[in-house]
Amino acid sequence: MNINIDYGTRTPIYEQIVREVERLVTVGLLKKGEQIPSIRELACMLGVNPNTIKKAYDLLEVKGIIITKSTKGTFISDDLKDIKQMKIDSMIDEIKIKIKELENYGLTKEDILKKL
Repeated sequence: MNINIDYGTRTPIYEQIVREVERLVTVGLLKKGEQIPSIRELACMLGVNPNTIKKAYDLLEVKGIIITKSTKGTFISDDLKDIKQMKIDSMIDEIKIKIKELENYGLTKEDILKKL
């Protein structure tokens, strides 16, 4: 599992890990049922505190992306909802919020599109 972390950004490492795992699942590099590194293994690979990995894995488990099987390890969930569509919808919502903010500054949608 190749997770890219930017240690110089203000984005917390656990959030970066969550985003990277979501991205890897979305693009098909991590498949349903595939085992991922243990908390300790990934902490060692990334050079971060195991508690950081635990926090990321807990969030991924709540989102239904991974599942931990006692004594077996951690796996990409077999019951993945359409994570790609969920991620796209989330990003579209973020764009809508930004467009609304720009409109509050007096720009029209046409003005915004011209600047893209």
